[in-house]
Amino acid sequence: CEDHERQEQVWEMLAHSFNRSPAYIRSRLTEDTVRASDKRVRFVTLEAYVTAGGSVMRDLFEDDHGGWLQDVQLLDKLVAERLQSEAAQLEADGWKWAAAAVDFPWGYRDGMRVITGTAAELTQEEQARVEALQAEAAGIENDYEGVSEIPDEVEQRLTAIDQELALLLERSPVFAPEDMAMAGVFISIDVDGSLHVERGFVRAEDEPKPDSDMPDDGGYAGGEDGHDAGSVDADRPFGGEPSQGSEPSGEPEEDESSIKPLPDKLVCELTAERTLALQDAVANRPDVAFAVVLHAMVLQTFYHGARESCLGVAVHRTGFPHQAPGMADSVSARAIIARHDQWKAKLPEHDIDLWAALLSMTGADQAALFAHCAAFGINAQWEPASRYDGRVSAHTVARRIEHAHVLARAVDLDMVAAGWKPGVENYLGRVTKPHILAAVAEARGEETAALIDHLKKGDMAREAARLLEDSAWLPEPLRTPGIADLVDLGAVSTAASDDLPAFLTGDGEPEDGEDGSFDAWAIAAE
Repeated sequence: CEDHERQEQVWEMLAHSFNRSPAYIRSRLTEDTVRASDKRVRFVTLEAYVTAGGSVMRDLFEDDHGGWLQDVQLLDKLVAERLQSEAAQLEADGWKWAAAAVDFPWGYRDGMRVITGTAAELTQEEQARVEALQAEAAGIENDYEGVSEIPDEVEQRLTAIDQELALLLERSPVFAPEDMAMAGVFISIDVDGSLHVERGFVRAEDEPKPDSDMPDDGGYAGGEDGHDAGSVDADRPFGGEPSQGSEPSGEPEEDESSIKPLPDKLVCELTAERTLALQDAVANRPDVAFAVVLHAMVLQTFYHGARESCLGVAVHRTGFPHQAPGMADSVSARAIIARHDQWKAKLPEHDIDLWAALLSMTGADQAALFAHCAAFGINAQWEPASRYDGRVSAHTVARRIEHAHVLARAVDLDMVAAGWKPGVENYLGRVTKPHILAAVAEARGEETAALIDHLKKGDMAREAARLLEDSAWLPEPLRTPGIADLVDLGAVSTAASDDLPAFLTGDGEPEDGEDGSFDAWAIAAE
């Protein structure tokens, strides 16, 4: 380490620390650097960083896997320049917009319609090459079937075949120019440092406006997939004509020469009776009732702007205005995205075909899809609430949190298994020193906490993160109270909060230099 001031700081820290291992010293000296294995470094390459004037710190005593990059600002500049260059190229190719970032937050695609392109066709030469590679791979597998150990050169050849087939078959889809003109792409960096491009997202403001003679209900317009949108008048499905004025028309004028459309008022009355009878009939068919609720939920979850359902049930998808660092790449986020993509591939392309597809599913598949859609509406977030602002009260938030505990117990929620660990960025660096010491004392004992009580806030947070690494310790907002800790929801009052969890009350110690306002307490919810 060429920073002598930092060397002295670490030396002084070691004088009061029970941990003097090489790994600990190395972690302290490199905490403001970026590892060469970081995906940002792989993206721009270490060679490009060094060529641009960046310096690399190396370990003199053991393998450091490429070392640590010391000029983080330079690295971020190179990353931003390449991402913007890729974005400019995609816009030049015809896309309306291109958003670029190292990582995007969770839910960044919500509210956008997805356009699916068509698979790129292979040339005759490419198709012949694919068939030859597949035949070669099949021959190798047949030759070594039942063999316990395959030679290294054969294993390498199979890997090379898989990689070449992937390049030939896993191509980006082809989009029509008119679709590209109203849609955009998201550009980010994958975990291996490669460029990750997601194409075909239409923002609500970029949706094409309907023709003046077509109903503007945001629903299915038909036409392109073979369904005749003009066969049924969306405003007058029973062949009638709209009445003049805002009130339904009266009795029809007598005219025996032709059959007049039914009056509006009569159609309203007849369909009201049919609605009542349909409600009663569905109430006696739980299987159909489940299917119609599932249908409405799938429409909202997978089909942007669809209005095919007659059921007034909605899943209000939960947003995340406050997100912890790395939330979009968490174990839970990756699982949700993978499951969503799997269901999307199974569902029909057009919402008008969804009902038949759902009825053809097994009961187990219907239940699994129902659970996936319903989960998007769950909201266990704390939020600041004035009991007089008319939007949401502290009483409402408290009841929401308590019901979230009930649900968490029902599914055996385990935040440790979900991948959460106390770190500097997501907790320890954002609370007071007493909070840090209390966490270490609870997880490791008072004697261990006493070993770090002399440190400055930053060093204390980093050392506490190391001590809590494998402790399974959780802050109170992430814990699920046991049965004995249940709060009677009917007894929760907006006038008293003494019995609520500590992170829901206004009592506590603010950060140094802070006034105890909401921003200090929002830490707990985040």
